[in-house]
Parts: sequence; C-alpha cells; structure tokens
Amino acid sequence: MPKKVAVVTGGAGFIGSYLCERLLGEGYKVFCLDNLITGSADNIKHLQSKKDFEFLKHNVTEPILIKGKVDYILHFASLASPEDYLRFPIQTLKVGSLGTHNSLGLAKSKKAVFMLASTSEVYGDPHVHPQPESYWGNVNPVGVRGCYDESKRFAEALTMAYHRIHKIDTRIVRIFNTYGPRMRMLDGRVVPNLIYQALHHKPLTVYGKGLQTRSFCYIDDLVEGIFRLIDVKFNLPVNLGNPGEFTILKLARIVNKLTGNSSRIIFKPLPEDDPKQRQPDISLARRLLKWKPEIKLEDGLRQTIAWFKLNI
Repeated sequence: MPKKVAVVTGGAGFIGSYLCERLLGEGYKVFCLDNLITGSADNIKHLQSKKDFEFLKHNVTEPILIKGKVDYILHFASLASPEDYLRFPIQTLKVGSLGTHNSLGLAKSKKAVFMLASTSEVYGDPHVHPQPESYWGNVNPVGVRGCYDESKRFAEALTMAYHRIHKIDTRIVRIFNTYGPRMRMLDGRVVPNLIYQALHHKPLTVYGKGLQTRSFCYIDDLVEGIFRLIDVKFNLPVNLGNPGEFTILKLARIVNKLTGNSSRIIFKPLPEDDPKQRQPDISLARRLLKWKPEIKLEDGLRQTIAWFKLNI
C-alpha cells in the first residue's frame, strides 16, 4: 500500500517541526516547506536523514509545486509571535492571504485534505469568556496586531470559500497559547521570554498589572489534538488549547520557582490591543475528537526549561 503524503508549510517552525516528526512516525512521506524567516533548520535537522522526509526552502506566498500525489496539506506557515508580526506586518498579511491561497490551490489540484492553522487571536480582546468557536470576536483591524489577527480571519474565510465552492475537504484548528521545547528564546512570546530572563537571573518582565490571563497548552497535547482532527470529517473551526487559565503574574512566579531565580518581577505598560482574557472552550474538541490536554503546566514548564538550559 503506498504511503500517505503530507505537505507541512512552516514545517521548520515550532509547531510545524513537531507535526513533521509525528507524521513521519505515523508512516507518512513528508514534504516540509519553510522559508526560514522565523523557522529554524535546527528544528528539523534530526529528520533530514530520514528517507521519507524532504525539506524544500520555499516562500509559500509564491506558487507551490509538488510532484506526485499529496493526501494532506497542513498550512502552518505564519509569523506567530508578536515580535515577528510587529516587525514584519506585510509579510504576515501575505502569508495569511497569498500563502493560504497557494496552499489551498495545491489542495484543489491534488484533491487533498487541507488543514489551516488558525489562532485564538481571531477572537481579539474577547467580550465572551471562555471563547467558543461560535464567538465572532472583537478585533481592531487597524491596530498594530491587526496584521496577524486579520490575516488569520481572512485565511479562515478563504478556507471556507474553497470548501463551499471547490468542495475541498478542509479543517480549521484555532490554536491557543502553546509552549514547549524548540520555541525561539527571544521570540516575544511570554513563556520563552520569562524563562530566558529567569535563566539569566534577570528581573521578569510582566505587562500591565499581570492580571491578564492566558491558557497554556504543552506542545505534545496540541499535536495529539491536531492529529486527531486531520481524519475527522469536520470543516468548521475547532479550538485546541488548555482550558486551565492563569494570570501572567502567576506564570512569572511559577517560572521563578522552577528555575530558582530570585530576581524580582518588574511591571511595564500593557501593549496596545493586548487581550485581557484568553481561555478556550474545548467542548467541541472533547466531543468530536475525544481530546483534552493531559500535561500540567508545571510539568510542561520543567521540560521547556530543561531544553532552554541546553540551548542558551
């Protein structure tokens, strides 16, 4: 029986590299596409020797050409950290629009299942808490974060248009805050920032009063949910994340405890349009995928801290 073939855009990124690894482990042939603007060849170097893995340095805002059959396209190319999309807003909008269009075009030509990596940021600064998939969000389209939020909202709309008009078998996963080994140390997201500061015995930076909340899902739990969703015939968005809600201040204190850092916590002004609350309603994922996160925050942080210590 011929192997199933998967294309992972953004495959050298944090989440993308774990997906490549999981797909190979499940017996797939994997094409990993990445232009390495934020992805890293180090994330996939342990996969390069595998016969069913092929890395293609490619910008998905340009047409994607893959020879032979393709069964699945997982579109995970994106500039997902605030530091990246604030520095590269136009590239962020292009990968969400042109990149999604090209990836969907490949899915159409190959008659492949298409999965879009969307984000909890489509909910913006939510007025509904926790956030179910039925909530349409509260997003500032002209704010500094609009380049990321609106690129993902457009990508969802385009994905559904291809599903309705071209009958593409699509999936949309709305990913909430995810953390774990292979995150870039200075990528602007809260977990690597706090760990980096703590391991260097620096004061931990918290914005506002630190009372804004996030829900942190360990990478292994997220990948399991994504993999279950691939083969479930459900075309509307599905939230994947950990419903355990923590204030940023509490997270900082946990990081200090786990690293043995005695430095104080300092407070800086809250960034523009920073969401005050973020917590997924995962009722749909529980019912549809029989999935829920298993890894506790402190356990996941210990593994992440251990990886950071080896890679500083």
